Amino acid sequence: MSSLDIQRKTKELAGISPDAIPYDQLMRDQQPVILRGVARQWPLVQKGLQSLDAAMDHIASFYGGRPIVEYRSAPEEGGRYFYTEAVDGFNFERDRVPLPDFFDRVRETARSSDGRSFYIGSTDLDNFFPGMRDENDLVLNDPMFDAHKPMVSIWMGNHTIASAHYDMSNNLACCMVGKRRFTLFPPEQVANLYPGPLEPTPGGQVVSMVDFRDPDLARYPRFAEAMAAGEVAELEPGDVLFYPALWWHNVEGIGDFTAMINYWWNTSPAFMDTPQNTLLHAILSLRDRPEPEKQAWKALFDYYIFGPSEQPAAHLPEAAQGNLGPLDEVKARRLRALLLNKLNR
Repeated sequence: MSSLDIQRKTKELAGISPDAIPYDQLMRDQQPVILRGVARQWPLVQKGLQSLDAAMDHIASFYGGRPIVEYRSAPEEGGRYFYTEAVDGFNFERDRVPLPDFFDRVRETARSSDGRSFYIGSTDLDNFFPGMRDENDLVLNDPMFDAHKPMVSIWMGNHTIASAHYDMSNNLACCMVGKRRFTLFPPEQVANLYPGPLEPTPGGQVVSMVDFRDPDLARYPRFAEAMAAGEVAELEPGDVLFYPALWWHNVEGIGDFTAMINYWWNTSPAFMDTPQNTLLHAILSLRDRPEPEKQAWKALFDYYIFGPSEQPAAHLPEAAQGNLGPLDEVKARRLRALLLNKLNR
């Protein structure tokens, strides 16, 4: 059984004008969608359709000279950036290198077909390639982007696999050069994806321990349920994939040279803390308590956190609501100071 057995294909929207991306619909529906050809006319896409060298030359023309983190893996790893068999380290090396050195290795591997994999992960586009977005950029004409500026990154490599993981932001992934295959799962499939260690991780986020190329269902039997709920998005150069925050995604770069530009953003106020910290604190404070206590705390969390946000304060006078009232920047600072004081006891 393999990822090819996932029959569901991600929904597609064709004929979308670059200045008419239906952002409100995407955010309302909260489902993955492929926007076919929206970035097809970007110069980087057009250069990539010409040749590997033309695409690299276009990228290099904006390079600011700062070394970039390069990941390297041996042929026997098949481009999958992961752990060692014993999960006591990683199956790849990494180093900071000049961009031309990275390109030279990719070119050499393309000529020799020796199976080595080279990968540059999330790299801030504006900092490392100033001016590139002047020619290669989405039209971000929805008001939410005025209040929530996206983080824009570039990803490059040859044959690479980023094991299934989730991000804490909404994502627009723009396939520039080569092809990309995303295998996607909704957040509720977390248990069926067998997440790995919280740290260290291959790329900053928890990854699934299942090898999608050849899933071991004897070892990971619930992965069959994940596959039944999964979907596959096959991207060609110029296609853009939207998927919501916390959706799991396994990403394959297909080609002798591949490049992707992505946009991450959240719509929550910047003063809010990341829920990932809450998860870690809950492990510290809740997970190993007796089951009756955990269920009692679950009821409290359902009331204060997961239920209607206005409910806990609705019956209180406004002056008495305190931290139960709507969160703002001042309350966020006070809560953060209170928590730091309690954690440093």
